[in-house]
Amino acid sequence: MILIIGGAYQGKLDYARAAFGLTDDDIFTCRGDRIDFSRRCIYALEEFTAHCPESVAYFQAHRAQWQNSVLICRDIFCGVVPMDAQARAWRQNTGLLCQYLSGEASQVIRIFCGLEQRLK
Repeated sequence: MILIIGGAYQGKLDYARAAFGLTDDDIFTCRGDRIDFSRRCIYALEEFTAHCPESVAYFQAHRAQWQNSVLICRDIFCGVVPMDAQARAWRQNTGLLCQYLSGEASQVIRIFCGLEQRLK
């Protein structure tokens, strides 16, 4: 599995398309609390964590399904801590999921200004 992280509008999906030859049919965009792991790429994991407070447990339970995937998550876990408790919980959940996934990943790539930075 390859994990790609980076801030909003930094070119994460464009990078993944070019680097891994992804097409629109290969990409599942998260919008709720379920993921279609049949797609090669899972995009917007931060949207999934907003709807699934037990996201780490969900990924652990479906581990076999995402082992060959490209997972993309927007970095929402850095910067100013939100005052709203729900926003803090979402941010923490996203950070915990990325910690788990980075430990499982064969590669972790950060995209900043469209440039690749290999973290693992």
